[in-house]
Amino acid sequence: MRALPDAPEHLASLIDTTLAWLSGGVARHVVALGDAAYPRALLESPDPPLLLYAIGRVELLNAPALAIVGSRHASVQGRENSRAFAAHLGQTGLCIVSGLALGIDAAAHEGALGTAGGTIAVVATGLDQVYPRRHAALAARIAAEGLVVGEFALGAPPLREHFPQRNRIIAGLARGTLVVEATLQSGSLITARLALEAGREVFAIPGSIHAPQSKGCHALIKQGAKLAETAQDVLEELGALGPVRDANTDEPPERPDPLLDAMGHDPITLDELIARTGESAATLSAKLLELELAGRVERLPGQRFQRIARA
Repeated sequence: MRALPDAPEHLASLIDTTLAWLSGGVARHVVALGDAAYPRALLESPDPPLLLYAIGRVELLNAPALAIVGSRHASVQGRENSRAFAAHLGQTGLCIVSGLALGIDAAAHEGALGTAGGTIAVVATGLDQVYPRRHAALAARIAAEGLVVGEFALGAPPLREHFPQRNRIIAGLARGTLVVEATLQSGSLITARLALEAGREVFAIPGSIHAPQSKGCHALIKQGAKLAETAQDVLEELGALGPVRDANTDEPPERPDPLLDAMGHDPITLDELIARTGESAATLSAKLLELELAGRVERLPGQRFQRIARA
């Protein structure tokens, strides 16, 4: 019988640092594998972490949850979809889990904040750091209203190998994973694969056949992921935890816009719009700028434009 290895030299220092961190706030927790607060969903997934560091509402670890993930380099439409799906699903009581990354993740957290379900941010660093730094205010709000959680010790930096480890927690905490936008090389596809391996549902939002950010979602759908056009599509698969309120119920209907109708939903060039509408380049440019400022049109590389649908 082999003896247990000696404890690492830095263990005593780490324990002191962690105890000091815990005493620095009432909402700080360390949850061990055998604790009652440890998420049951993670226990049912492969390779659950031995410890979880957490700031915020630790009871969210055992709330019914959905992961929403996607590209860091998201389109305006992708961010709109992520925010809207998170808001709708959060209103039903689903906790929205994501990774605090740029793009789709941040939009999902923003949409879920203030809803009945709340949101969990799973991070790839120690909880004494925020990555990316520009999300410091968002992380602080999630810690105050939701939950920030991770398995890495205090002081751990955002190393490349930490992100796949973080992704397994995102997938493991949730009943299903919704991929909003993803290229074929996206880390979001890793999260989707981990969700499948844990026996969870995978959903994907389809997009334009011309958009690189849609190719990962289309690949998932070909492999059997559920196509999600609305939040209700997700709820029906997860057991319909509650009705989804129509986001436009309290808003007046939008007036039809002939230019938006002419654009369709795929990227389009100015020359193509001139051919479709018969209007001059100067007139169309002015109208497109107005729609862009109103958040209705996105300007793409190569002087192309795309209509932003309200999810």
